[in-house]
Amino acid sequence: MGRYLVIGASGGIGSALVAALTERGVQVVPLSRSADGFDITDEASVDAHLDALEGQFDGIIIATGALEVDGATPEKTVKAVSAQAMADQFALNATGPALVLRHAARLLPREGASVCAVLTARVGSIGDNRIGGWTSYRAAKAAANQIVHTTAIELARTHPDLVCVAIHPGTVKTPFTAKYLARHPAVPADEAADNILDVLQGLTPDQSGGFYDWAGKEVAW
Repeated sequence: MGRYLVIGASGGIGSALVAALTERGVQVVPLSRSADGFDITDEASVDAHLDALEGQFDGIIIATGALEVDGATPEKTVKAVSAQAMADQFALNATGPALVLRHAARLLPREGASVCAVLTARVGSIGDNRIGGWTSYRAAKAAANQIVHTTAIELARTHPDLVCVAIHPGTVKTPFTAKYLARHPAVPADEAADNILDVLQGLTPDQSGGFYDWAGKEVAW
């Protein structure tokens, strides 16, 4: 699997991905806000950190994201939407990954197998939404899915062996999800990380641009 770049490497899933990749013999370059001052919501920060990277990567995984930003919890109804909370969700969960993906063409090899994955969420699926709520988070993750799909189409022209996908990691036991788990089944972060890596290893370039869950099953847009 070679050399991987993990964005959001200090988070629950991100740190588990770093550990799982290292265990598989992969050289990992981690970037995070807490360890490196990498702020995915700040264009200058993203460009400065990624422009400073040397060489290419066999894989890029963007594992950033949050249900709450600055204390704003997911809305129970559209009547609770605020402009600032929605803008903050888009900045972190959609615009941020897009800012990273601007660098993907340079950081990934033009020939040979490589992967580029953005961790999104099943709640970003429009087709799978049957209960409403969480408007800002859902919309931001749906936007992230579109960003991944568009990027995959563009990168396929120059990187024909690349797999660029959106991944739903499942419900994972992290501080990020702790108060939202309720009765929903969840898996430890290390198990989720192994699931994600197994899915990425099993995908082929003709599946690039898709949206897949932790078991490798396609998720509706």
